[in-house]
Amino acid sequence: MGGFGDDAGMRRIVIVAFPDVQLLDVVGPLEVFSIATAMDPRADYSVDVVTIDGAPARGTSGLPIVPHRRAAAVRGPLDTLLVAGGIGSRAASSDAALLRWVRSAAARSTRVASVCTGAFVLASAGLLDGRRVTTHWRACDELQRAYPNLTVDADPIFVRDGNIATSAGVTAGMDLALAFVEEDFGRDAALAVARQLVLFVRRPGGQSQFSAQLSAQHAQRSGLRDLQTYIAEQPTEDLSVAALASRAAMSPRHFARAFRDEVGLTPAVYVERTRVEHARRLLETTDLGFGEIANLSGFGSVETMRRAFTRRLGVAPSDYRNRFQLPA
Repeated sequence: MGGFGDDAGMRRIVIVAFPDVQLLDVVGPLEVFSIATAMDPRADYSVDVVTIDGAPARGTSGLPIVPHRRAAAVRGPLDTLLVAGGIGSRAASSDAALLRWVRSAAARSTRVASVCTGAFVLASAGLLDGRRVTTHWRACDELQRAYPNLTVDADPIFVRDGNIATSAGVTAGMDLALAFVEEDFGRDAALAVARQLVLFVRRPGGQSQFSAQLSAQHAQRSGLRDLQTYIAEQPTEDLSVAALASRAAMSPRHFARAFRDEVGLTPAVYVERTRVEHARRLLETTDLGFGEIANLSGFGSVETMRRAFTRRLGVAPSDYRNRFQLPA
């Protein structure tokens, strides 16, 4: 793909790379757009990777990316300008030539986006002022301190604010690219690309960067690790401390202490987070009633589920469904 000389009628997408870029921030979205073009006859993406000087950009893993062209060679209107992230984004955000070009390209782009810490480049270019944004969860506090006029939300995998989109780390850039494909050519096109890439599901932008399993530690003892799997797979079972301790062949007191020490959460908190996550998936992907979802997720009642959602997510289940349910 690439080559702006012959495809003026195509949706022109430019991905900006720089030294010490995270390779997946570049090639993840690139593959999404490439596969969409190959699979859907309506898709008309032309994607070029650029660097400010046209030279190869060494990735954080040591593998270089050879750009299609230097940034200054890109002229005319763009559909999407996307800035990648990586540990080199801090230096890139101080590169005056790069920032001038990003501002110029953004002014002629329908959409402007960043992956991971590419948000630092957009922020330094003045493109995120007053906006709600996100980035990799490890860099959210740093971004907020550096640019206090932004509203940094550490939870979503991507955030859309007007024509600006920012995404969380690494693979979240693929979720954002899939959202663009859906916006351009419909949900079926995006799901077809997700299946081709063997992605488990196309995650909505408001979905959290964390799951109960990701935000907790894996227990060192195999028995407790097996119990974590059991909790995830059997949310409707009796998951009280007493019942779980019995399955682990421990006393309730010893089990509760060992679980907290190895997982970093109490059993009750871990179970509630897992059940909320299970209910969230059902709210996003089904039309089941709230009572049935509460039962299938192990809450037993809608009120119990509502309290857990409010405690963990700050929204009621009905509000969550209204915001994040995928189209039928």
